[in-house]
Amino acid sequence: MSDELTHINKNGEANMVDVGDKPIQKRTAKATGFIKLQENTLSLINNNMMKKGDVLSVARIAGIQAAKQTHFLIPLCHALQLSKVDVDFEIKEDGIRVDSLSRCEGQTGVEMEALTAVNVALLTIYDMCKAVDTNMEMGNIRLLEKTKV
Repeated sequence: MSDELTHINKNGEANMVDVGDKPIQKRTAKATGFIKLQENTLSLINNNMMKKGDVLSVARIAGIQAAKQTHFLIPLCHALQLSKVDVDFEIKEDGIRVDSLSRCEGQTGVEMEALTAVNVALLTIYDMCKAVDTNMEMGNIRLLEKTKV
């Protein structure tokens, strides 16, 4: 891995990387994050009793939509033809872990799409629960893996 910043041109200005000469490869990225919730909030989510609706279903759709829109949100990202986006949840004792997977065949990676899916899913959980839980904390958002073949 190079120490060079790829999104800076010779004048030190922001620059979208030209990936036109890169080979098309199968690319996958996985990301994760966590939202800490109160016990009562978790109970409401588990029993689908949150007033705004099915929190995890809405958060899943929001994460998938966000991955597909990443190039509109992150200025120097390329528009990708995603072939798969998964957003999954694991309910823990003190909150919910969000995991995402993004996949495409392209000339650049899909890690920003996986990370965007996690972030927006977490924000959606936050939005849907904010009326009953004022102590929520989101964090530990990170890329788990990226591959290309």
